Amino acid sequence: MRGRKRGEIPVDLSRAACRFAQWRQTRVLGERIPAALWDAAIELACRHGVSRTVAALGVRYDTLKHRVAERESLPVGRKDTVAPPAFLELPASSLTTPSECVIEFENARGAKMRVQVKGGAPDLVALGRSFWDAK
Repeated sequence: MRGRKRGEIPVDLSRAACRFAQWRQTRVLGERIPAALWDAAIELACRHGVSRTVAALGVRYDTLKHRVAERESLPVGRKDTVAPPAFLELPASSLTTPSECVIEFENARGAKMRVQVKGGAPDLVALGRSFWDAK
């Protein structure tokens, strides 16, 4: 920050402001700001502050502040969004014997099987394998 006069815009902030201006000139009305521009704005806000970045880029203060807070809450080393898992595997050792439960299976062809268990625990692996392997 040394060597810069008060009120002077840093080079990286100025370049980002030009990218935002170019996007605004070519965008379709109502189109959302692209993720790449938001990523740049978040990086700049972390470096130069939210207020200064908002003033240079012309984005909403509360929106940028929220996005910066979201990024900072991610685990160390992860600065991208974390997608929820599509499949959750539970090791058999973590399962307790329920008094009653319902297990649902669905295969790639769309066939479904629902098993209602009262007391005891069936061999879920064998049950699932026989269902998914059925022709």
